[in-house]
Amino acid sequence: MILHFDSNQEYQLEAIKAVTDIFEGQPLSGGDFEFSVSSPGALYSENGLGNQLSLSEEQILENVRNIQQSNEIKNLVSELKGMNFSVEMETGTGKTYVYLRTIYELNKLYGFKKFVIVVPSIAIREGVLKNLKITHEHFQALYDKAAINFDVYDSKKVSHLRSFASANSIQILVINIDAFAKDENIINEPNDKLTGKKPVEFIQSTQPIVILDEPQNMETENRKRAIANLNPLCTLRYSATHTNLYNLMYSLNPVKAYDLGLVKQIEVDSVVSENAMNDAFVQVEKIQARGKNKIIARLKIDVNTPKGVVRKSVTVDRDKFDLYKLSGERSIYQNLKVTEIDLSNQVVSLSNGQMLNVGETQGGLNDEVLHYMIKKAVEEHLKKEKFYKPKGIKVLTLFFIDKVKNYRNYDTDGNAVKGKFAQWFEEIFKAEISKPTFSGLISYSVDEIHNGYFSQDNKGRLKDSGGESQADDDTYKLIMQDKEKLLDINTPLRFIFSHSALREGWDNPNVFQICTLNETKSEIKKRQEIGRGLRLCVNQNGQRIHDRNTNKLTVIANEKYEDFAKALQKEIEEDCGVQFENRIKNKAERKKVNYRKGFEADPKFLQIWEKIRGKTKYSVSYTTTDLITFAGKAIRDMPETLKPTVRSSKQKVLITDEGVSGQLLSDSAINDYGIKIEIPDILAYIQGKTELTRDTILQILKKSGRINEVLINPQMFMDNATNAIKNVLYDLMIDGIKYEKIGGKLYEMTLFDAIDFEIYIDNFTHTVSNADKTIYENYIPLDSGVENQFAKDCETSENIEFYFKLPNWFKIPTPIGNYNPDWAVVFKGEKKIYFVAETKGEGQELLKSEKQKIKCGKEHFREFVEVVYKQVSTVKDLTV
Repeated sequence: MILHFDSNQEYQLEAIKAVTDIFEGQPLSGGDFEFSVSSPGALYSENGLGNQLSLSEEQILENVRNIQQSNEIKNLVSELKGMNFSVEMETGTGKTYVYLRTIYELNKLYGFKKFVIVVPSIAIREGVLKNLKITHEHFQALYDKAAINFDVYDSKKVSHLRSFASANSIQILVINIDAFAKDENIINEPNDKLTGKKPVEFIQSTQPIVILDEPQNMETENRKRAIANLNPLCTLRYSATHTNLYNLMYSLNPVKAYDLGLVKQIEVDSVVSENAMNDAFVQVEKIQARGKNKIIARLKIDVNTPKGVVRKSVTVDRDKFDLYKLSGERSIYQNLKVTEIDLSNQVVSLSNGQMLNVGETQGGLNDEVLHYMIKKAVEEHLKKEKFYKPKGIKVLTLFFIDKVKNYRNYDTDGNAVKGKFAQWFEEIFKAEISKPTFSGLISYSVDEIHNGYFSQDNKGRLKDSGGESQADDDTYKLIMQDKEKLLDINTPLRFIFSHSALREGWDNPNVFQICTLNETKSEIKKRQEIGRGLRLCVNQNGQRIHDRNTNKLTVIANEKYEDFAKALQKEIEEDCGVQFENRIKNKAERKKVNYRKGFEADPKFLQIWEKIRGKTKYSVSYTTTDLITFAGKAIRDMPETLKPTVRSSKQKVLITDEGVSGQLLSDSAINDYGIKIEIPDILAYIQGKTELTRDTILQILKKSGRINEVLINPQMFMDNATNAIKNVLYDLMIDGIKYEKIGGKLYEMTLFDAIDFEIYIDNFTHTVSNADKTIYENYIPLDSGVENQFAKDCETSENIEFYFKLPNWFKIPTPIGNYNPDWAVVFKGEKKIYFVAETKGEGQELLKSEKQKIKCGKEHFREFVEVVYKQVSTVKDLTV
């Protein structure tokens, strides 16, 4: 399978532009420079090509503030926090794609060539490498086969850094922070193979643009010093969970990502034990030293209270160790005592011979809960597989476990045997797949459909791991290597077991269920847990599916839904400073939307459907004279073209009880410092953005009277002029748009076949009372209060004979993207009128693109006899 990438995702383009616009005004061909590296007193020198910045800090600051304002970033910066720029993107929205494409854009716009991607872990490194490989053809097609080379830093091959420095093409170096964060790292030591130079000097000399993937893991002083030592031209920071937002340029937080449908909806299937207080439950929560001579353990046990038995935390030490007394003399704890608290190994020993590590439990139906979690995961998987298989979507379920022996163990002879989770899984799957509803769904044998991804010892036996060993390195490579294979519906493997420590390595879009079967209490953050399954799924053609009703992630959790939601909300509020209330769905509240049986034969439906179901194509008509006139005026009215500026600012350092501050002593600027600016081919640049002829562009520029400003700052002038021309061009195209029906091309009734889907009921959902007036039997999913009121009024109004929300596949082509109208309505007054209605709030200020699409909608429906297209706020507005 080849994964396909959509190059027109608006939010990704915005994130890319938020970075490239930082350098607006940088000369097109001024992004690189030649240099030489030589050792003092040596005759030998190394030549290379590096990045060069021509803009002043003042210009960068102005650009940053403009971008922040455009992207609605709160608290615009008043001064730069160094040349560090942050992009906040929720997990699953294509963060890696965005920064890789940003590299190509920065090269195309400004000629920058040298880039270093710094990662904090093996897992992320392997993910970056995988993305570099699978996006290569996509980017080559987008960027005219731009010459590029990417490599992973290897301390055994430091001479490769010479090629990185000297090559005259895009160079991407991927390096782990631990490879250069210490002075004793090989990269920081003089090397004979490099004529006594330190390998890092070859990176430093290029002034690379440094990209930090997950920078919150690189915030120690040591790591920050190491990154600064790379001598970056600037540092771009990409994460969903920044610790510090240095010069925030773009924010796509969890709330935005969720509301825009850019990630899967989340649901939680809660599996907890209730009334299970019939045995001696003990869970070790914490072991710690108290003072110099005392060790305590924090245990959770079932305690007698005036209100009954309650699960509570108690403190155990050398004086209080009898669990019978600590439990309020519950007989089940008779003679059960803590015999040892081992601080160094974090183990508690009990008088019954049990030894419990921190997080481990005895009693409390622990195995039963885990067994049932597997059952729920298998059930959910089979339901989704039945629904998605006809659509060509492979369903994967991911089990995370903390002990490999629970999946695969070894006997005394070293032979592999199934652990309890593997045994339970096979028993459960056989029972579920034998049910009539799943008959023939999966034809593979049970041992083919599940497998484990774990690290191995030198004998090839699976083992527990911490996530950062050499053995883990190999496992991450295998996970990434198998990514496309796992997406193939003809690959039997569907249920995957992996170690909790390898959680970061999983990045597969078709994970629809995540089940964490940890016997120890997990401290994993909720955002990390759900992050492995948030990406939108793909079909067998490798194309991303955007249907919200398909993209649902089910988390099978060993805790109450309320606790899960509360913990997740708290994390997001702490990490992102936003609210996430009511966006995590309880699976029990998911409702099925049904179309009314036989609606497709209902004359009331057919009378309007037959009138609107034709497809159209458009043509545009405008005169070049008008384009030249209006575009010339638009350029004449565009913002001032500013010279590159150098600013001097001198401050006195003040150290007081309140901290360190500064007092400005002098401030000066010069914008006439005599550097030569090479003028690029302006017409070719604008032509590439607008597809107009060179002659038309030249006439527009002459008409504007501002063509001489290209000498002040070519790039700024070209970008502003391009935007002005494109805005006028779209206006003229839509003003002169004409639609015509395509003979025989209709929206087929079969598109309604995938009619049953599930939604979460919210304040906007309309509950159908009179199904005879619409195609829906029970619910109509809606997006706003205006739509909800419109549906209610349609249902109760005597003048409305029939109405329905047009499905999202009913699209009208326009020059600025497809348009999906809101409603089809049959109005009965003195005569019947067939309306297609677009609902907008009264007085609502529409975006320019919304107005343009509505205009296109009017022109489209002019081709349909008896159909009236109208923008309305209420049913009362449905008049001719």
